Amino acid sequence: MSYPPLPEPLEVATYDNHTHLDIAFGDEALSTREQLDKAASVGIKGLVQVGVTLATSKWSAELAAKEPQVLAAVALHPNEAPDYGTIAKLDQAIAEIADLATQPRVRAIGETGLDFFRTEGEEPLALQLHSFEEHIRIAKENDLALMIHDRDAHDQVVATLKRVGAPGRVVFHCYSGDVDLAQICIDNGWYMSFAGNITIKRNEHLRNSLAMAPKELILVETDAPFLTPEPFRGRPNASYLVPITVRKMAEIRGVDANELSGQLAQNTENVYGSWN
Repeated sequence: MSYPPLPEPLEVATYDNHTHLDIAFGDEALSTREQLDKAASVGIKGLVQVGVTLATSKWSAELAAKEPQVLAAVALHPNEAPDYGTIAKLDQAIAEIADLATQPRVRAIGETGLDFFRTEGEEPLALQLHSFEEHIRIAKENDLALMIHDRDAHDQVVATLKRVGAPGRVVFHCYSGDVDLAQICIDNGWYMSFAGNITIKRNEHLRNSLAMAPKELILVETDAPFLTPEPFRGRPNASYLVPITVRKMAEIRGVDANELSGQLAQNTENVYGSWN
């Protein structure tokens, strides 16, 4: 599976606010440098590299520290938490995430949240919930954005955020809810980040959610190398494909793509701060 061709560049530059440069997918392996250069060539002026394990979180923080195009998000993915087996071992790893959170170019805690699709059983789910609550604490203590992974757990994620107290900036990464969750996000000022799966025919609920969202609360991402937009599903995704999703989002909202791209850039900076 080869990478798709470069799309037409955006006239107004924007950001990819969620990608995994460290994950190889397909027959070709683009280097980090190649991915960053291709993204810049089509109007993607920066991206957020996201860690999902202790190792990838450290890698993300190290990359952001030396690469001007990159900011980092650090966390233990919800499906990682049960692998630690006990609260004590999990807390040791979370303490290292907390240390990473103090670095100046680490701007988000994530992806964290709840995933009831891959994790089952009372004890694994208890570890997952504990991890989520601790990540929320770290985000609040460091005034960082919280990047939510929410799979088959909308009600429980919202309930946890309300019970524990959400940070000032919350992003539902790869937004997967319907209009009911969208309204909850709107009511709470939480951001909805849309990925390439908004282009898939069956995902009308995503398009309806985007259509009703205030322009100040929407973001765009790739979740690369996953969630490649149409017409390239099945091939590796990369940050340079953001323009395809931006243009689809503009079509759904009935606005000019340049206008939307600029709004998405401003929203991204409101969440994560400046790349400079």
